[in-house]
Order: sequence, then C-alpha cells, then structure tokens
Amino acid sequence: MHAVEIEVNEARADILTVPAPALETVEDTALADRLRHGHQAILDQLRKRIIGQDEVLDQIVLTLFVGGNSIITGVPGLAKTLIVQSVADVLDLKFNRIQFTPDLMPSDITGTDIIQEDADSGLRRMVFMSGPVFCNILLADEINRTPPKTQSALLEAMQEHHVTVQGKTYPLEEPFFVFATQNPIELEGTYPLPEAQLDRFMFDVVIDYLAEDLEMQVVRATTSIEDVRFERTIGGGDLVAFQRLVRRVPVSDAVLHYALRLVRSSRPRAKGAPEFVTKWVDYGGSVRAAQYLILGGKARALTRGRYHVSFEDVRALAHPVLRHRILTNFHAESERVSSEDVIDHLLETTPLPRSEM
Repeated sequence: MHAVEIEVNEARADILTVPAPALETVEDTALADRLRHGHQAILDQLRKRIIGQDEVLDQIVLTLFVGGNSIITGVPGLAKTLIVQSVADVLDLKFNRIQFTPDLMPSDITGTDIIQEDADSGLRRMVFMSGPVFCNILLADEINRTPPKTQSALLEAMQEHHVTVQGKTYPLEEPFFVFATQNPIELEGTYPLPEAQLDRFMFDVVIDYLAEDLEMQVVRATTSIEDVRFERTIGGGDLVAFQRLVRRVPVSDAVLHYALRLVRSSRPRAKGAPEFVTKWVDYGGSVRAAQYLILGGKARALTRGRYHVSFEDVRALAHPVLRHRILTNFHAESERVSSEDVIDHLLETTPLPRSEM
C-alpha cells in the first residue's frame, strides 16, 4: 500500500445524471460506432489468450459498458482469474487482485490511516495508506471465503465508487469495476454472500467446461511457450464515454413493461405470480434486476449495431441477471429445480407484448 492524495472525480455523477434522449446527433452515432467496433476489438484481443467462453467474455464486456460489477461462478481451473486480468491488460487499466481468506480484514481492502513523521519538521501526522481497492479493475478472488464484515467493505466501493475510512471519504478513480469469483462446489470454510451484496452484482457469469476440441486447444496453448501481445485500442476514458452513451439509448414502453413483468413474475408474493414461482421460490428479483435487464439490453443493442432495445436483448440477459437473485426453497431442492429452471419457465410463460412501439 502507498500514500495517496486523491482529487474528487465527478465522472460517476455525470454517468448517473445524464438525460436519456434518442441518439440523434452525429457525435452520438459516431460514438455508438466506436462502441460497436470497440466491443469487437476487445473480444478479438481476449481471444488471443482465452479460448472459447465467448458468451462469458461478452457478458464481462457488457458489464464494462454499463459500468456495473459482476460475479463469475465456476469450478477451479477454468481461467476465471486469467479472464479478468486479461481484460485489464487489453484495456491498459490498473488491476489489483485480492485473495479473500478468513483472516482478511476490511482495512486490507480499503486501506487505513497510519502515523507518519515529516522528515523536515519532525512532526507526526496521520496519513492515509490506500488499499488494493484503489485501482480500475479489482478482482475479489473467492469472495465467499471471507467473513461478512470483510465482504461488506466492498459494498460502498461497488455502489458509490468511493470508500470511507475514519469518517473521511476517498473517491475511486474512474472507471472502476469489481469482478468477484466463486467456487460453486466447495462449501466448507465459506461464508455465502448476503442477498443484499449479491444484488449489487449486475451479472452472475457462469463459466463451464469447454467442448473437447476447445479444451484440447487450451491444453496445447498452455503447455507451450506463450507470447501474447495485445493491441490496445480502447481505454478507460472510452469506457466512461460508452457508459454515458448506453444510458441515452431509448427503450420502448413495451420492452420496459416486458422486463418489469419478467422480474415481478419471479416474486412469489406478487399479485398474479405463476404457480411454479409460488411453489419453488422464496424470493424473486429486485428492482435492480429490472434496471440491469434494461441497462444490459441497451449495451447489447449498441454492440449489435442497433439504437433501440429489443425483446431479444432482455431475454438474452435474463439468466445472468436473475440467476443469483432468485432464491429457491426446499420444494425446489427436493424436486431438483434450480433458479435456471425457474428462469426458463418465466421466459416460456411470460407473453411478449404485441409490438415494440
């Protein structure tokens, strides 16, 4: 850790307060084209090191374009850490990794005040020593291996993009993202994330084993000399501009109502909730789920060369947005029904509005 002096950064506030008109100006359309080409360029560079996992990479890049945080779930050895580190390399952003352990303290993440003696005057004063959270991309590796008190140290940084230590607030440099990893099969010695913290992650990105031919390519590439060099065409300033642009993409009432209907239908105590939801679900998606369906849909639309959100954008993101927000009950467990199954049923039974006016 090192001592820092940080100036207030207003980029985050700008992103959250920009109006939402249609993309009508030449500058907007030019930026939209840059976003679309940037999306493809980032994916092309990542594929130099990451074989397969195209859907995973796409969801991570959408997280960057929205300005959210995501959790990556997968068994050991599937390159979760390598993917996030590669994203930071491609974008030339400052990257820090924290290995979460049971003895990790909140100050190990945020930093702390120390007494430092001035070499000239000999006077002692309190100086803030910044923690690893002061970066652009933070990897919270195995986040469920540390107690809730330490897990919660990330909440303020994720939501507000600043940290508070000893009553003083220190803003984080923009852009700032948190990617956390979890092992879904090893539960001993873990502390499941509280629902309030899970809800702050835009996506739960599930990474699975590759097909045999792709896995063979991975083994061949990683057991020989590797000399991967990235071409950096997109940087942190571009991401901040993209995040502002995404929020200005128009969305029709029909698409908005469809996203909201999907989320509200996942709540067992909501009026008109489907029978399978009341049977299998304890808690459904929050308001954040609907927000991220729309924001993710806006970013996805731009990467596909469209200036409006379609029903397909919402449907394509339903699983990563909802899978960690739908909590199934013991009836679902006894019938081997997962949150993925519930989402499949929701997509099958929630009718599309007649048009996307």
